[in-house]
Amino acid sequence: MHVLSFVNQKGGCGKTTAAVNLAGALAAKGRRVLLVDLDPQAHATMALGWAAEDEPTVREVLLGEARADAALVSGPGGVSLLPASAALADFEDATARMLHAEGALRAALEPLDARFDEVLLDCPPRVDGVLCANALRASDTAVLVVETGAFALQGAVKALDVLAELRETLDRPFDLRVLGTLFDRRTRFARELLMALHGRFGEALFDTVVRTSVRLREAAAMGVPVQVLDPACRGAADFEALAGEWLADGAGGDGAARDAGASRSPAFQTTRP
Repeated sequence: MHVLSFVNQKGGCGKTTAAVNLAGALAAKGRRVLLVDLDPQAHATMALGWAAEDEPTVREVLLGEARADAALVSGPGGVSLLPASAALADFEDATARMLHAEGALRAALEPLDARFDEVLLDCPPRVDGVLCANALRASDTAVLVVETGAFALQGAVKALDVLAELRETLDRPFDLRVLGTLFDRRTRFARELLMALHGRFGEALFDTVVRTSVRLREAAAMGVPVQVLDPACRGAADFEALAGEWLADGAGGDGAARDAGASRSPAFQTTRP
């Protein structure tokens, strides 16, 4: 089981869209995929057409009030979901009364190791919070999601500082990958920023970039991955390519890539622009 956390220091970068639709693309390739919603806004939960009511959610799992397998629900496109609700917002206050609060997610996911190939964690837009710390401690790979828009590179570098600082404290460091999103090839600025991302992050940057797509927004509104809504659209094609790239890298299998990646993690060593 390989755990990927999708992170950034700001909202609106396409982070949830990336987590939901990569989960859908991997499931379409026959992978056993779990999506964990760690954002109190619960956008990933809504993007899979779910609204938690009286059922246990990720909040109860993190607090030790429910097992992860008891809180799982089946989402469209063959994706399993550990949902969130607005009540997750009080988890940070609750951690003041907990020992080892930042390891709660890792402990909760361990019994699922033989059940899933990939676990994708949609993190809140705050890299330095307790929820994101839980995600990164549970992760084999952190995916820094960067929109190809104004000030995106500066924000990504700030997030990278926080990730690098946390990574140094872990007994099992995570690898880092970077994903460009909201790309509009018609604009010179977006093309130049994509080149800057290549220069800054090197091999850590996925070759696949996610283009702007109306169908991606429509899929979220309808509560399905884009592969379910329109498998022939360019949004679906982008995520199919991203899933193929991920699996071709060998990082989706047995954890060997994590061990190799932890030593290379080129983005952590690249000089600041």
